[in-house]
Amino acid sequence: MKNTVTEIVFLIEEDPEGGYTAKALGESIFTQTDNIASLKEMLRDAVRCHFPDQANRPKAIRLHIVRS
Repeated sequence: MKNTVTEIVFLIEEDPEGGYTAKALGESIFTQTDNIASLKEMLRDAVRCHFPDQANRPKAIRLHIVRS
C-alpha cells in the first residue's frame, strides 16, 4: 500500500533551556538540538528512520518556526 503523504510538517520552538525542539504534526517524530542547522540534519535523519521505505517517505520537510 502506497503512502499518500507528500510532505511532513514540523513545529519548531525555542527551548527555554536553549536550543530548539521539533515535533512532527501527525507523526510520532520528535527531536531537539542546539541550532537550526543541526536541527535540519537531525530531522532529515529522523524522517528517514520513521519512513524506512523510500517510496513511502514524504518528499518535502516543512518547518514551521514559532518564536516566543
